[in-house]
Amino acid sequence: MSDGPRPPAPAAGWEHFPHEADIGVCGRGRTVDEAFEQAALALTAVVTEAEVRPATRVEVACARPDLALLLVDWLDAIIYEMAVRKMLFGRFEVAVSGTALTGVLWGEPVDIARHEPACEPKGATLTAARVERDADGQWSAACVVDV
Repeated sequence: MSDGPRPPAPAAGWEHFPHEADIGVCGRGRTVDEAFEQAALALTAVVTEAEVRPATRVEVACARPDLALLLVDWLDAIIYEMAVRKMLFGRFEVAVSGTALTGVLWGEPVDIARHEPACEPKGATLTAARVERDADGQWSAACVVDV
């Protein structure tokens, strides 16, 4: 018995999920790179709903022994750059090779009046940290962020 053709995998995207006083971020995509990029967009959406202009380019690199730890390190690198540069990032490009990552962040200085930042993320955590590929080949990358 055939159930007919399967619907296409959902497009890339992100979501938040509740976790006590903190917030979970989850990115989805056709590749692990895309899932990590979407998780970064979810992180930015914790801070602001406003558009973030891609005025400045910042490069980062991370390496960890597994993909879940790599996700946490990636999000922590973004949080670090946000804090040190006093910037928000709204565009991301990731290349994961094994358990190493090179990434590019594009953003702009925080404009309190325009961005209306809701909070300042303190760090990504290992709580609910996972990077998985489902039966349809869709990747998801999630963890809890301390806010």
